[in-house]
Amino acid sequence: MSLSKLVLRSMKKNMKHYYLYFFALIFSVTLYFSFVTLQNNAEVLATVEKSGTATAGFKAATYMLYFIVLFFVLYANHLFMKRRSKEIGLYQLIGMTKGLIVRLLAVESILLFVGAVILGMLAGFFSSRLFAMILLRVLEKEALVTMTFSTEALQQSIVVFAILLVIVLVQMALMIYRVSLLSLFSASKQADERVKRFSPLQMVIGFLGLVLIAYGYYASTKLFDINSTGDLVLNMTIILATTIGGTFLVFRFSVAFIMNSIRLKKNGHLTARDVLALTPIMHRMKSNAKSLTLITILTGVSLGVTTLAYISYYSSESSAYSRVPGDYVLLEDRGQEFLKKLEDNNIVFDKSDFRLQSVSASFSQLLSKEQQNKDNPLDGVEGLIYTIPLSDYQQIVPEASVSDNDVILTNYGGYMAEMFPLEKDRDVVVTPGGSEVTKEETLHVKDVQHESIISGTVTSGPGGPIFVVSDALFEKLATYSSASEWHKQTSIKIKNKSDLAQAEKLYIQVNEENYSNFIQSYEEARKGNIETLGITIFTAAFLGLAFLMTTGSILYFKQMSEAEEERGSYTILRKIGFAEKDIMKGIYMKQAFNFGVPLIIGLLHSYFAVKSGWFLFGSELTEPLWIAMSCYIALYAIFAVLSVGYYKKVIRESL
Repeated sequence: MSLSKLVLRSMKKNMKHYYLYFFALIFSVTLYFSFVTLQNNAEVLATVEKSGTATAGFKAATYMLYFIVLFFVLYANHLFMKRRSKEIGLYQLIGMTKGLIVRLLAVESILLFVGAVILGMLAGFFSSRLFAMILLRVLEKEALVTMTFSTEALQQSIVVFAILLVIVLVQMALMIYRVSLLSLFSASKQADERVKRFSPLQMVIGFLGLVLIAYGYYASTKLFDINSTGDLVLNMTIILATTIGGTFLVFRFSVAFIMNSIRLKKNGHLTARDVLALTPIMHRMKSNAKSLTLITILTGVSLGVTTLAYISYYSSESSAYSRVPGDYVLLEDRGQEFLKKLEDNNIVFDKSDFRLQSVSASFSQLLSKEQQNKDNPLDGVEGLIYTIPLSDYQQIVPEASVSDNDVILTNYGGYMAEMFPLEKDRDVVVTPGGSEVTKEETLHVKDVQHESIISGTVTSGPGGPIFVVSDALFEKLATYSSASEWHKQTSIKIKNKSDLAQAEKLYIQVNEENYSNFIQSYEEARKGNIETLGITIFTAAFLGLAFLMTTGSILYFKQMSEAEEERGSYTILRKIGFAEKDIMKGIYMKQAFNFGVPLIIGLLHSYFAVKSGWFLFGSELTEPLWIAMSCYIALYAIFAVLSVGYYKKVIRESL
């Protein structure tokens, strides 16, 4: 029989195995080709060109996506080869050499890759328009996206998957040449571990895994309690090592020990549910520990990155408001032309004027006692802090009151407030700005607030912390300062929000006629944040989806493989009288563990990772975190339901 006929017969016979591997290949090609096509779409590039980081972000995401595809395809190929191990063993028994078997499987793989690449590119071509529309929606851009075929994307994808095909062929050849004939017939059982008594050492190692994870979580809460950048790198390394190592030990020893303890407590009185849930989990944990650890870590990393990116995007409004606390802010008493245009167009607005007076102070005086007891970048740093009179502050907070040298510190939030917290009931020595003769005043911080009151000024840049002082103290400080240290801000709030679109047009018109940075727009700042962060959130979400689909598919493929291996057990249980619903009770428990435990641990990993430094990315945590986690849980649940459905199909076919 010729090699070509043997290939055709083999592919026809193994159709039930091929469809799983074929789906993995098509899915990988679709993901990659759609993303590469997207980054070569002229309409998309023209829309996001202002971002400045779009090209670099797309390239970085492409490399990450290729890693995901490589990992997914190699794992699917390994699982595919394992399911065909007995067939490969039979080929050797009838006299076929390993070289001939490699050529046979190589031809099959090439045919599968060619078919998958063609179908995947077609699917990717149509789906790329959908992803382009999503990207533009995220960026809040209006543009018509046409379906254009990119020859650059075609060439890049062909090269990438040709390299991947070579890697798969090498993996396949190594698997065939390195295994013995006997091991091929027992490949599906090699990883199972006999049930035996656990030694005290194994118990200790299992407990150590839980301790390492707990320590990694605790260390993440102290991530920024450091004295230098080197300490930060060391802390991050320790956290990663303990978390990953602890996760592996938990899956390798802790889970099996717990399952075995539950089994022993039943004194041999095992129900069908126990046989189908506890025992298989315990037996397979030795082989599944590495894959479950990898899936858990990938879930934690992808969810963490996605959540942080979403926090940045979700916080774009609050971030814009911290820079422009109002619909518009006029700096240095400028922008009267803009106000006149608002009045001429019958746009009603509220106006709040703020007088600002700078003082000089050492920032270390404002730190908490805990921060002062260790080295930090603010030690000995002198900086300007603005003061505003109480009467101006009462335009926003009417009930506020201060007297004498008492002050309220406000306008201090974001990551600075998290990394360098300030305390109330503290005395701060300040020097009026611009004073020719050194004059010192001791202020008592009565309260600390975080809401934004003023914007950045032309000279000082972004708005920083400010002191709300009594009007008498404000006038006193003014007598020591030169005129150059005086500033004034006017906050404009449009009463009818339906007039904002017209007001924004007038704002743009004023800037075009006489460009100046003395007028700031909240909407412009918000859109600027979205344009900057839109590419990041899209690529992070795309990669997160790819990671999720990959890990979920791997778990699903594993359960399909295990279901086929356990088909004989289901036949025996059905023959001795167990109904389908009795068997499915054990299957439900097993799937709850296989999908639930990696997901729960991955969620915990991502939660503590995000919690350790979320404030560097935005001002909102709870809602973005819960939204991202809910999406992951829902998608994992879909894979779990599909897995349960496949088990139910196998059980029904077992008789």
